[in-house]
Formats: sequence, structure tokens, C-alpha cells
Amino acid sequence: MNIVIIILVCLTLIYLFFPTYGGLARYKKWQEKRQRELVEDALKYLLDQEQQGHHSTVQSLGTALRINPRKAIALVDNMLRQQLIERLADGLHLTAEGERWALHVLRAHRLWERYLADEAQMRLTKIHREAHRREHTLTTAELDSLEAALGHPTIDPHGDPIPGRDGHIRALEAIPLTSLEADRLARIVHLEDEPTVAYEQVLAAGLALGQIVRIIEKTPVRFVLSDGEHEYRLAPSVAANVQVAPLKDPPLPRQETMALSELPLRQEAEIVYLDESVQGLTRRRFLDLGLTPGAVISPELDNFFGDPRGYRVRGTLIALRKEQAQKIKVKRLDPAPQSQ
Repeated sequence: MNIVIIILVCLTLIYLFFPTYGGLARYKKWQEKRQRELVEDALKYLLDQEQQGHHSTVQSLGTALRINPRKAIALVDNMLRQQLIERLADGLHLTAEGERWALHVLRAHRLWERYLADEAQMRLTKIHREAHRREHTLTTAELDSLEAALGHPTIDPHGDPIPGRDGHIRALEAIPLTSLEADRLARIVHLEDEPTVAYEQVLAAGLALGQIVRIIEKTPVRFVLSDGEHEYRLAPSVAANVQVAPLKDPPLPRQETMALSELPLRQEAEIVYLDESVQGLTRRRFLDLGLTPGAVISPELDNFFGDPRGYRVRGTLIALRKEQAQKIKVKRLDPAPQSQ
């Protein structure tokens, strides 16, 4: 019995103290990983606040990261020692090295969101959390490879600019929808994904990046928008999550345009444009399939289960899912054939 106990104690000690793979070594690595992720979350938060012209404090940082004041103070002290931030009279600010690191994390997050939306076909309301989980895992070289594989997209699925490898990030020139004058045309360029409840309401209403809208009713309790075909109703608090770029000149008319997914079977149509949400590799694939403005396309085969649907374009039969066909805008060429 004593021998068994001694063996168990020895095995336990080996498990705890074995180099590299022992329990304590693995716990130490987990702690280091968690600390690094916390630093990166803090740097990204500080970058976001600086871009918005806001001042950050130890208290606001702790609130944003959901950590107690003691941990927030320790985190700030750690970043000060690494010269990632500096403490000035008006609050915490990133150093040049801190900003470089923060932009790397932001680039990773937005590229992952692009991948999850375009390649993994994940719901838009789910990609932010998953991208946050993955953003801490890639080196600069790995990010370069991911960006190339995605076709070098310039914006994420919400309209946020993706930083370049050199750290340059294009400014988002937009105003909240709530600041738009009534009856003024504007293009939707950004959909804020937080809070999630408001973002889900925007998507449920049917609004999307690139859509051209005007406000036809603006009251303290609701906003009513129109894109010329449909009306969209939003509460003011939800409308504030939509950012638009006012149009100086009216857009070129796109008369009788419709989504390719709505085209009747064997009805020929001309492709007018691809939705602006089609980015990077997905856009390149569409172009490689011959889905370019001016091309003639027609639905040829319906699927018993609804998806995908067969389309003929440039003499070739291709298959597109409904969500893909919705992003291709067309105009009818000839009346649909009459059934005999």
C-alpha cells in the first residue's frame, strides 16, 4: 500500500514539475498567453478611443475589458514597463510601438471577419466574437498570407477599413444616419456591430453596405428610409448604428434593377453591378466566372431544395447560392417566355 502511495506521489510530482509539458509549465504558458491577449485587447481599445478622439483612463480601460481596478492598474503598469503606452495629463496614450502592435491586432481581427463572412459563410452577427478569439494567433507573415488568400480586401463585412501591412488605415468618411438631412441621398458605408441587438435589427430590416437610401420620415420615435423600391423603419437608437456618406450628385439611374436571385426561370437579364459587400476573393471568383457588368445571364435550373440554382452566363452553366445571387444586380432584357 505504501509503495502504491509513493508511486502516485512520484507520478504527481513528475506531472507537475516536468519541464515544458508538466502541469505547472503548461499553466505558466496559459497565464502568459492570457496576459498577452489582455495586453492586445487593451492596445486595441486605446487605439479605438484615440481614433474617435476620446481620452482613456485606467478606470475606462478596466470597464471596457471587464476587469477589476486592481487588475487594470497592474495591466497599465505592465504596458508602461514595455513602453507600449505613456501616461499624460489627459490620460493614457499609445506609443509608436504600442500603436504598431494595436494595428496588427486590428488588421488580424478585420481580416478574420472577412474570412468568416466570405469563406466560412458564418452569420454576420456571429463573426465578431469568433474573430476576437482568433485575432491573437497570427504573425505578420501569416496575416500577409491570409490577406492574399482573401484577395486583398479593403473593408471588413461591417464597412470598417482594414489596415495595410505598413499600418496605414484609411479614414472612414461618414456621418451617423441620424445626422443626415431628410430627403438627402446617401450611401450606407458602415454598419456598427455593437451592440449586437441593434445590429441584428439593422440586418433584419434588410439594410446592407453600399445601399443608397434617403430619409423620407424623421421623428423622435422612428426613421423611415427608402431605396426607391422598399421602405425601412428603424428606431432612432438603431439608426444611430448606421453610418452613411452623403452623395454630392444623384447616382446614375439603375432602372428596373433587381437581385439575380429574384429573376424568373429562363428570363434573360444583363448584369448591372456587383454589391459593394462583395470583396476580395469572392469578388475575384465572381469575375472569373464571367459575372461582370454587361454580361447576359439567365436562370436555367431550379433546385428542388431551393439552393443552389443553375445560371447560364457566357455559354457556361454555373451554380450560385441564393445569398450569392442576391449580391448580383441585373436588369431584364426581354419579357419572360409565356408558358404553353
